[in-house]
Amino acid sequence: MARRDAALRAMRNHDVSQRRACALVGVDPKTVRRERPPDNPDIGKAMGEIAEKRRRFGYRRIGILLERQGRTMNHKKLYRLYREEGLSVRRRRGRKRARGSRSPVPEALHPNQRWSMDFMSDTFGASRRFRILAVNDDCCRENLALIADTSISGARAARELDALLRLYGKPQTIVSDNGTEFTSKAILRWAKDNDVAWHYIDPGKPQQNGFIESFNGSLRDECLNEEIFDSLADARRKLALWRYDYNHVRPHSSLGGMAPSQARRALEQSVSSAPGALAQPETDQYQVQGLSS
Repeated sequence: MARRDAALRAMRNHDVSQRRACALVGVDPKTVRRERPPDNPDIGKAMGEIAEKRRRFGYRRIGILLERQGRTMNHKKLYRLYREEGLSVRRRRGRKRARGSRSPVPEALHPNQRWSMDFMSDTFGASRRFRILAVNDDCCRENLALIADTSISGARAARELDALLRLYGKPQTIVSDNGTEFTSKAILRWAKDNDVAWHYIDPGKPQQNGFIESFNGSLRDECLNEEIFDSLADARRKLALWRYDYNHVRPHSSLGGMAPSQARRALEQSVSSAPGALAQPETDQYQVQGLSS
């Protein structure tokens, strides 16, 4: 400590360099590092004042405002002072924003009044993952499509929806979560071009899409957890077999024991019957209770 003080006195009183003072006294220069005086403190203060008012401005925009005050400098020095003042703007993470309707969707009382969509995933072969896009008609609980592939983009989902429109007609509303595929430009363009209302459930509220969640549980329990898929082609074949059984054979408790395809035919044939005879309204349209798994 005494040697450090001696070196500091020598530097202060005799105007010698730090290296020479440390050599004369015999002390490590690291212990007597001279603090560098701040570089252009007035500019740093001006930058801080600008950044306080405009928190999302980077050093380039701040530099332009400084030039308007008559403070011109090299861009490298500008950036160095900007960093020394700790003014770097923290980049915000992108947030998914649903751009569809959030109003309560009506009860599905007839086919094509409301479809629901969701993704699932599984593996084939040596733990290769693949995705499954499921599309259901909420009225008769019929599965309209089970698309399996290693990757399914929003554009691919839009093409599959075009194919379903040719087979089943146009739905009034489609319900989905806020996944990147469903909020993609391709899906938003498809919904606008086909005049289909798209309803996004609240983030973290899968119960608001209870029909497709119930279907996902059945698919997972009765097919995905029961089968081992050797390849993507094998997975597609087994999914197609299970889908046929689900739509045409498997009884559904909320449809009075009928299969979904039977319920669709009955609804289409009995146009004059009371609406909703087969799709009884729930206490809460989003609750999964009462749905068959």
